[in-house]
Amino acid sequence: MNKKPRRTLVRGFKDNLPYLLMLLPAIVTVFLFNYLPIYGVLIAFQDFMPGDKIFSDTTIWVGFSNFTRFFSDVQFLPLMKNTFLLCIYGFIIGFPLPIIVSLSLNALRKKKAGKIFQTIFTAPHFISLVVLVGMLQLFFGRYGLVNNIAAGMGLERFSYFLENSAFRPLYILSSNWQDFGWSAVIYIAALSNVDPGQHEAAMIDGASRFQRILHVDIPAIMPMISVMLIMSIGGLMGVGYEKALLMQTDGNLAVSELIATYVYKKGLTGVPDQAYATAIGLFNSVINVVLLIIANTLSKRFSENSLW
Repeated sequence: MNKKPRRTLVRGFKDNLPYLLMLLPAIVTVFLFNYLPIYGVLIAFQDFMPGDKIFSDTTIWVGFSNFTRFFSDVQFLPLMKNTFLLCIYGFIIGFPLPIIVSLSLNALRKKKAGKIFQTIFTAPHFISLVVLVGMLQLFFGRYGLVNNIAAGMGLERFSYFLENSAFRPLYILSSNWQDFGWSAVIYIAALSNVDPGQHEAAMIDGASRFQRILHVDIPAIMPMISVMLIMSIGGLMGVGYEKALLMQTDGNLAVSELIATYVYKKGLTGVPDQAYATAIGLFNSVINVVLLIIANTLSKRFSENSLW
């Protein structure tokens, strides 16, 4: 009884051997750089100093003391607040934007124009973060284009990079400008699978362009929207440190100090406290995993679409 499934598996493996070999470098890379270093989280439970071995007879295990230290840190609530607000505002703006853009491009009558716009919208994704922040400085710096225009009109210069109120809008809007076109590609690909006959039938029934988007296109990409929503919620607190650190100044530190930047500073600058930094990073990752499980469970219950 077990020989037939085994033969089928071996035959399938042989038939797909060229494709599996093509995947092998990617699998090895992900294993080496994403899975193999996971054992390093053990230092979050140790009194670890740079140069110490993770496993040795002299290893000092401290349990959850690094975590309780972070919870009692005066920076805990500000860090959680700054990270959560930045992520949730970015999510509210950034998640629906690619959907709206993809539906708009797909509804264009001239497909050539849609491809041109898609290329224009996607291009900013390939700009590095360093260049992007440099562009923000050129436009919104104290002597940047916006302030020069304001000064020419007799208005006072505004220090965007020194004001707390300007950090989140600059960060969120520039991030969405950079990534919305790239994210829209996923939905455009899903829309390409919509049966043209459904649109023709809707047009015969007198449906307008907006009604066809509402009743044909959106239901067609709803499974993809559900999956992307789950993944977005799962990475909600996973904002990186690079851009925030590049935009960070003494003037906006009250809102720009995030969990990621705090981990970077504690773990790699000054007197490194890598055990403490690892504990903070692990705590942030656990929050993301919990959010992912909750989002997946709710999506499976209410929409029957889920990652597992």
